[in-house]
Amino acid sequence: MKSRLIITAALLAATALPAAAQVSGDVVKIGILNDQSGVYADFGGRWSYEAARMAVEDFGGEAAGAPVEVITADHQNKPDVASNIALQWYDTEQVDTIMELTTSSVGLAVQGLSRERRKITINTGAATTDLTGPQCSPYGFHWAYDTHMLATGTGGALVSQGGDTWFFLTADYAFGYSLEAQTTRFVTDHGGQVLGSVRHPLSTTDYSSFLLQAQASGAKVIGLANAGLDTSNSVKQAAEFGIVAGGQRLAALLFTLAEVHGLGLDAAQGLSLTESFYWDRDDESREFSQRFFERTQRMPNMVQAGTYSAVLQYLKAVDAAGTDDSDAVAAKLHEMPVDDVFARGASVQANGRLVSDVYLMEVKTPAESTQPWDYYKVQATIPGSEAYLSVEDSGCDMSGW
Repeated sequence: MKSRLIITAALLAATALPAAAQVSGDVVKIGILNDQSGVYADFGGRWSYEAARMAVEDFGGEAAGAPVEVITADHQNKPDVASNIALQWYDTEQVDTIMELTTSSVGLAVQGLSRERRKITINTGAATTDLTGPQCSPYGFHWAYDTHMLATGTGGALVSQGGDTWFFLTADYAFGYSLEAQTTRFVTDHGGQVLGSVRHPLSTTDYSSFLLQAQASGAKVIGLANAGLDTSNSVKQAAEFGIVAGGQRLAALLFTLAEVHGLGLDAAQGLSLTESFYWDRDDESREFSQRFFERTQRMPNMVQAGTYSAVLQYLKAVDAAGTDDSDAVAAKLHEMPVDDVFARGASVQANGRLVSDVYLMEVKTPAESTQPWDYYKVQATIPGSEAYLSVEDSGCDMSGW
């Protein structure tokens, strides 16, 4: 009887081995790499890490028969720092995938490095369309938003409302350039005119000279092609100069719930913006967001909810593939529909772009807000097919894939 028990145990172990052997290091390891101490710390930050952990817990803590681990680091908005962390994660810590990647220069650098290493990246914090355009990758995916979506949403709303002359206040790096270029194209294609632009350093504190140039232009709309604290500080200082009181409008081209909360409704009221998620959209989003609030004491924006979705979909793909091999998982990510609290009935294009509906918002006045975090009026739902570039128009060359 004893020998029979030993043989049975050996057979059971042998049966369990193949599934575990398909996962490198016997752990599915996810890295959340973003800004946790700088201008975008609230935009994604440690809150995206919490969203990733929620996704792992909701999925059951394992995929393809192996436990799932999430680690995180601060890239300080520096592509070289981000690349060094990514290399360490890949070479010594057996990380399978890196996600979030706030800041377009970082997103592009890490996606390029990851393509060389045949590792999957899912960008939820970077905005540039180059990620699924000229610098696309068979292992690169883009969730949550991008500059074309922002230009179509916020830019489109203001042009249709008579905002046909623009001046841009632009962050001086890849993200800002891309957002300005995308919005400029949209404005001019619809009969509008761009009167000029000025670029400011990332994380500057004094916007006075830039705002005075924008004010002097006489443009009906001042497009803020920046994000995070840069946008918040631009809006605050614009109020000090009486720009909105003087009849010009501010378009916050990348502004999320986190920044509205930090700025406050007194300063943010009336701003037009576009997000792909709002916590108060329906019962499912409220339930998810309440659980997120219990962990973080804040409601999620589109970057944090998008990170939850990206991690959840990655784990579904690993489970469906039965392995963490990047080629197999990437094939599943391209093939599987995305249907969760963030994206309903969505799909991933051949270039890695997630196509889901987005929402044009107007920030409420203090009198209109009835509870904490009740900040938005949904003005319109924009179908994903209108918000995002098609593969054909993206500039992604997949011939070498």
